[in-house]
Amino acid sequence: MLKRRSFWIILAICLLVLLVGGIAAGMLKKPAANTNKAPQAASAAAPAVMEFLPSDVMRVQVGELRRLMPLSGSLRALNQVSVKARVPGDVREVLVREGEAVKPGQVLVRMDASDYQARVGQAQGALAAARGQLDIAAKARDNNRALLDKGFISRNAFDNAASQYDIARANVESARGALDVAQKALADTVIKSPMGGLVSMRSVQPGEKVSADNRLLDVVDLGQMEMEAAVPASEIGSVALGQEVEVRVEGLSKPFPGKVARINPATQSGSRSILVYVQIPNDDNALRVGMFGEAQLVLVRKSGVLTVPRTAIQRDGGQPYVYAIEGGKLTRRTVTLGDDGRSGDSGGVEAFEIAAGLDAGMQIVRTNLGVLRTGTAVKLVGSGNQAAPHAAPAAAAAAAAASASASATTQ
Repeated sequence: MLKRRSFWIILAICLLVLLVGGIAAGMLKKPAANTNKAPQAASAAAPAVMEFLPSDVMRVQVGELRRLMPLSGSLRALNQVSVKARVPGDVREVLVREGEAVKPGQVLVRMDASDYQARVGQAQGALAAARGQLDIAAKARDNNRALLDKGFISRNAFDNAASQYDIARANVESARGALDVAQKALADTVIKSPMGGLVSMRSVQPGEKVSADNRLLDVVDLGQMEMEAAVPASEIGSVALGQEVEVRVEGLSKPFPGKVARINPATQSGSRSILVYVQIPNDDNALRVGMFGEAQLVLVRKSGVLTVPRTAIQRDGGQPYVYAIEGGKLTRRTVTLGDDGRSGDSGGVEAFEIAAGLDAGMQIVRTNLGVLRTGTAVKLVGSGNQAAPHAAPAAAAAAAAASASASATTQ
């Protein structure tokens, strides 16, 4: 019994010693943790220098601002024609194919003309016969006039001869008209191009029999193109003849300038939109029929204004501002905005007009990097420059400043 009680006393003493040792160790570690707060806070503080890439900053320049309206539509040739058969018959020759250039008056198709040649011969014979009848009637009328003057025939007999002459003369005119019709039909068996251009479609082959008004070929002139675009009726008041349009086509790098040439006076049924027709010069034939174009209609053009990209504008409670670099340090500039649109001097980027708050030549941050700490020294890092050991990129600096602010709030 005495041994068992001694065992439990020794066990209790050991547990007490362990508990006291744990408490002492915890008290010793607490000051060490407090001493580490200063380095952590120091590491969370904003860096001494904030680095920017050249693409992150820009200088405010005086330039052009354009307010645009987007348009889209298919392209077609302003001058195009469908060449059709004027008389029925068998096609003997088709002298051109798709893509070939043709000149005005160039022969495109020849048809079998034997039947029409025979009709011309028949009409020529009828005309010759009518002329012969006219000669006979003329002589009879002249003879009867002489007899009438001598009193050998009555007036009624002379009038009959004169009437026969008038009928013969009318028959000659009718035969001449029939000959003209036959000759025209014969000429229509040779089909010529009504204008210069390119053959865009060939729908007939030699040996085929075609009827009158049958479509044979399509010829287009690519020198002037036209885009048909729909504009909502609510915005048609902003569109006027002669307004400039910049058209871009997928697959072609350069834009094409154009102008509003016509405005349809009626709305389209169903969509309630109004068609606008934009003419586009196409001297090098780069544009083709059927291409889809996306255009920007210039509604307002302002020159000599300060513009900054839309990405440079930030807002605080609805008040716009930009970050500027002045004296090598980051500052915050409150600005007054004017019109918005696209800046012609900066590759057509979306931009705002600056009515007040900035001067030409000032350097600003053009990229939205979030909230930055003003008063921080700024360093512009080029592609070949080495960063300072204590510096950090602008985005990392903004994140570090936000982290430091959050840490101070928590403490």
